[in-house]
Amino acid sequence: MNLLESVENEYMRIDKLDFSVGDLIRVNNRIREGTKERIQAYEGIVIRYRDRGLRSTFTVRRLAYGTGSERTFPLHSPNIDSIQVLR
Repeated sequence: MNLLESVENEYMRIDKLDFSVGDLIRVNNRIREGTKERIQAYEGIVIRYRDRGLRSTFTVRRLAYGTGSERTFPLHSPNIDSIQVLR
């Protein structure tokens, strides 16, 4: 194992995430505003998953009041509190 792999393994999520493209998920994301911290839920359908080790990302699309929005999350971000598969 080289130096880069050992550093990446240190920061990767340990919990098993079983979702794929087309699943309906809820991402609970930590938001920091000054000294306050809160959790914001973002619920939608996974439209893209990129498996690139520590740099893995997934994109979630949701409809809110008839308007679609997409958000890309880094999979191993410390700001992601939890990911729940709904369907």
